[in-house]
Amino acid sequence: MLQKTTKWLFLLISTSLTVGSASAGFLWLLERTTQLHATYPWWLYFLPILGGLVGMLYYLAPKSLANGNALIMESFLKEAPIEKHQPVPLLLTPLVLLGTLLTHLGGGSAGREGTAVQMGASLAHLFYRWFSFTMEEQKILICIGISAGFASVFGTPLAAAFFALEFFAFKNIKWFFIVPSLLTAYLANWVCLSWGIQHFQYQIIPFEPNSIYSLLWVGLAGIIFGLTALLFIQSNHFFSKLFSRIQLLPLRPIIGGILITIFILLTHQEKMTGLGLQSISNAFVYPQGAIDFLIKLLLTSFTLSAGFKGGEVTPLFFIGAVLGSVLIAFIPLPISLLAGLGLVAVFAGATHCLITAVLLGIELFGVEYSLLIVIACTIAYLFSGEKSIYEGRPIGKIKNAISFYFF
Repeated sequence: MLQKTTKWLFLLISTSLTVGSASAGFLWLLERTTQLHATYPWWLYFLPILGGLVGMLYYLAPKSLANGNALIMESFLKEAPIEKHQPVPLLLTPLVLLGTLLTHLGGGSAGREGTAVQMGASLAHLFYRWFSFTMEEQKILICIGISAGFASVFGTPLAAAFFALEFFAFKNIKWFFIVPSLLTAYLANWVCLSWGIQHFQYQIIPFEPNSIYSLLWVGLAGIIFGLTALLFIQSNHFFSKLFSRIQLLPLRPIIGGILITIFILLTHQEKMTGLGLQSISNAFVYPQGAIDFLIKLLLTSFTLSAGFKGGEVTPLFFIGAVLGSVLIAFIPLPISLLAGLGLVAVFAGATHCLITAVLLGIELFGVEYSLLIVIACTIAYLFSGEKSIYEGRPIGKIKNAISFYFF
């Protein structure tokens, strides 16, 4: 018992230090890369070339690394004996890191959570060869890597701990997994902050619903957010199927990069490149363009389907917050509240991670908005269809959703 406790204390601390530090380095590099693109916008002209480099990197790498999230999903859900069970390769970390930086340097519309999750799961397996693991322990190792990556990149450790479990739709999950997941998430976030990394802060102007009508308006907004999440999911599948017709892998981001560059130049939509953090902040203060959320939605789906790397979560924050700011035109609620609810509700619908979305909203905006967050996220989840943005993730039927989460 003492030996097992010592082993897991070592793994939790080592994973937190490793992933938290790696995330700090990733965020620092990503900020420098974003600043470089903003200072020299002509990098946009090189997006097809940078895309070709990303495509070539993944073409030369083992085929299993092409979709890192699917690889992690398969590794976790696999029921093979431990001696035949392959860990998440360490090569995934530099591969997705470099691919993400090249994407953002050229102005591709992508996020960072995919990079964080893949880096976290991969780095957690640094210690795989040092110890013997049962299948159950192997799954815990993947979970703590994911929670550490998500927490240190977004600064929301409570949501990160549940995301590590909900990412797999709680399949093959035992509830005691939450303990190491929580400990790792909080420690990894502390490590990242200790390196001087600062996370974006969003604030909702204090608001108390004064009638049942306010809750009904939140419900209506939730429906709109859910349908928007469904559109994002469907556009991902559409563009992925479209690009799959191009057999040569490096050619996909080259063609995608050319089309994205032409679109940005013709429409002058430079604010749609990269993460779009400033637009998210602005959405809490004043209404954004009426179709800005739709442009970001389609551009992100197109960028990632073409083979560029990054993630979907930060663009989902953009889509939800900007859409929320637009709804002020006919929904009589504070704009900051609508932006905040949109930020987490579109995330809930697109990822099908309802508990994570609720906890994310509470961590970002405060427990006083719990009821509104629960209403918006739950309705968005129910109206977003049965699929999610994560390929290979087990998904239950919508009619079983309420019982799945609450009973």
